[in-house]
Amino acid sequence: MLNWLTTRASQGHRTLAYPAEPVTMPATYLGRPAVDAIGKSCPPDCRECIASCPTDAIAIEPVITLDLGRCVFCSDCVDACPERIFSISNDFRTASTSREGLRIRDAEVPAVEKLQASMLRIYGRSMRIRHVSAGDCGGCKDEFNAMSNIVFDLSRFGIGVVASPRHADALVVSGPIPENMRVALEKCWLAMPQPRLVIALGACAISGGPFLASPFCHQGVESILPVDLYIPGCPPHPLTVLDALLRLLDRLPDAATPKSSKPGTPDRTGDAVIA
Repeated sequence: MLNWLTTRASQGHRTLAYPAEPVTMPATYLGRPAVDAIGKSCPPDCRECIASCPTDAIAIEPVITLDLGRCVFCSDCVDACPERIFSISNDFRTASTSREGLRIRDAEVPAVEKLQASMLRIYGRSMRIRHVSAGDCGGCKDEFNAMSNIVFDLSRFGIGVVASPRHADALVVSGPIPENMRVALEKCWLAMPQPRLVIALGACAISGGPFLASPFCHQGVESILPVDLYIPGCPPHPLTVLDALLRLLDRLPDAATPKSSKPGTPDRTGDAVIA
């Protein structure tokens, strides 16, 4: 015990200062992909980028588009594209409150629209989350669990994880949702008090990811439940999740919040009807 206490004391303060101070990600970090098609065009019959993508996240017609909801951030398209249209940034901000907002055509940061004022009065300073691992590989689960350690310390924002859906405000779902998990997921959601939020965590939960065409899995959470927040990644970095939650709860300075270029995006209200 003495050795443990001595080691911990030598480490000093380890909690990140984010969002009060910016975070510098490691050079090896594969962040949000970007599309740069200005002044560029695909050579005739060139489909190298499409062939390289393991999850069919790239479309080139009518315009070149990358679907972050399907992307597993492997960077294979960067190496495959002869025109260098795709690149990988060092930015961890990838979340969106709109599924369409994840289909990027440039280097813009996807927008997370804050909750309506009535919802912010309920969740603005205190939110409880129930996490359901619906067949994930363990990556999304582990990264989400890491948010409770001393580095990210999710509880300092009044956000905590609970064991019972009856105590939860938001349901976080990871994994491709095999059919054997569908009923359990629906029952968990129905047990939550209203208003309630649903958050799709990772490519599998958003679109099915690598299991997109599997007859044994559902094509993302929204094929079963209404989704209020999409957090892409394979798996998402804890800072990606934290950034998304803070934007949803309007806890970031205006200067740090990207604006949506897609008009008509509705405020999130916490849907209460199974889709």
